Amino acid sequence: MLTKHPAAARGRTRIDWLDSRHSFSFGDWYDPSRMGFGPLRVINEDRVEPGQGFGTHGHRDMEIVTWVLAGAVQHRDSLGTGSVIRPGDVQVMSAGTGIHHSEFNPSAVEPVHFLQIWVMPETRGVAPRYAQEAIPADAMQGKLAHVISRFDGAGIVHVHQDADVHVARLAPGDAVTHALRPGRVAWVQVAEGRVRVGDTALAAGDGASLEDETAVTITADATAEVLLFDLPSA
Repeated sequence: MLTKHPAAARGRTRIDWLDSRHSFSFGDWYDPSRMGFGPLRVINEDRVEPGQGFGTHGHRDMEIVTWVLAGAVQHRDSLGTGSVIRPGDVQVMSAGTGIHHSEFNPSAVEPVHFLQIWVMPETRGVAPRYAQEAIPADAMQGKLAHVISRFDGAGIVHVHQDADVHVARLAPGDAVTHALRPGRVAWVQVAEGRVRVGDTALAAGDGASLEDETAVTITADATAEVLLFDLPSA
């Protein structure tokens, strides 16, 4: 069963330096029917003005993923980690027992457009950690690149959850298929462009949840970038 979640149905936070769209309840936007999907708790599509960002703030017991679509995000945290995240980089911060961090747009002229994703961990109270990998462009072009997993691997960033995240950049007509094991569900998030999941058309900002399916097939109707989450059903 596939359920489409239109971009226009998302919540929104809009202030002078931030335009954020929420696939699931977040901040002041609350919808009891949209509290997450499996362990996937947050997908925020953020646009941050030049030189602006999120000041130092704290998190606990959450796996926080940053995926940049355009521009750059500058990260600093209480572990002493500092980095700049650009398109093609996948970053995971395990908040665990507690971590403070900030995220800023380091450019004086260019806005940044990125997804921030929260995944609930299967184990609470782990040691905080930070990891970042650069994903080669050819690993994503026309195919699904496996970028996040419970297990470490080349080009894969670890999370404390039985969750797999794949990313694809598709040209018009490209199609990719991902098999789902029994007891698994999937979420497709369209970051850019237009695709079809099965016979369902999706555009930038749309999501689709899939339950009781054995595979997910994504076909591009225009140049597109998509994220595919393979998750436990409960």
